[in-house]
Amino acid sequence: RLLRTQGQPEPGPGRAPAEEPVEEALLERYGFPEAGTETRCYTNHALSYDRAKRVPRWVIEHLSKQKMLGDADRRHCKFRPDPNIPLMFSAVNEDYLGSGWSRGHMAPAGDNKFSTRAMAETFYLSNIVPQNYENNAGFWNRMEMYCRELTERFEDVWVVSGPLTLPQTNGDGKKSVTYQVIGKDDVAVPSHLYKVILARRSRTSSEPLVLGAFVVPNDPIGFSHQLTDFQVSVEDLERMSGLVFFPQVDKTKDVKNICEVDTCKLLGFKEFTLYITARKVRSARTLRRLEKAMAELQEAGIEPDEYLLKLYKKKEEELLQEKPVAAREGRAG
Repeated sequence: RLLRTQGQPEPGPGRAPAEEPVEEALLERYGFPEAGTETRCYTNHALSYDRAKRVPRWVIEHLSKQKMLGDADRRHCKFRPDPNIPLMFSAVNEDYLGSGWSRGHMAPAGDNKFSTRAMAETFYLSNIVPQNYENNAGFWNRMEMYCRELTERFEDVWVVSGPLTLPQTNGDGKKSVTYQVIGKDDVAVPSHLYKVILARRSRTSSEPLVLGAFVVPNDPIGFSHQLTDFQVSVEDLERMSGLVFFPQVDKTKDVKNICEVDTCKLLGFKEFTLYITARKVRSARTLRRLEKAMAELQEAGIEPDEYLLKLYKKKEEELLQEKPVAAREGRAG
């Protein structure tokens, strides 16, 4: 049913109809405008899409310890338009090419190791926003890692992520909203990004849910900043975004602040650099790339830990064994 405007009450029992009734059937005769903001569900995420800005309004995902396991590999995934979005409202890869902005996942690929299909769906451009490269690879990445780490302590974790274009105060004291667009499709570059995290200890636990909301600028953020520096109240984020998060949760009594229950601590420079180096070592396809990864670690002034050294040795042996085979195949050809 249509929502009636204030001051236009519905006729009650024994009351005459209003003098100017809402002409619902006539107004809807040829259909109302369609915004395309309906919820779209995928294997492990759902979203609402903004057709005008060519980015998601929000993306929700579910994380668990089991979903972090598996052999799905992002190297087999490619960014591409979402086949469920009409092309006239979709971004394309060319919009991002040479724009100076990276393709930033809202639901991360790394949260879907359990399913090749689920991981591939996170590469749909309906799940992507133009994101500052350093932010994407750095602070935002560390936030994603923290969300995955929560599955060690909570059985179920839900995360809602999305873009914001917030007003800025001009020199004359007036506020305005301006944002860059990229590509022929005018994909909107957000000024900020948000995450709302809800976690449940277990299905049988009597503990309250934990909840936290965070808003970060779409800019480089160094290691001197803590996650708590960007925490906001859920109510404030709802006001900024026009969205109501987890509407079936009574936020006045059923939840606790996540940063009072958990650490809200992101990996520091050393731990994060070791993690990134380990990823580079695992994905190295040549000895040259392998040595480069270790050289970059040395340049950062960080000594490899025992885990990384073992990983390096194993990868080096694999690549040395592959080299003679490749040479023999080349001579045979």
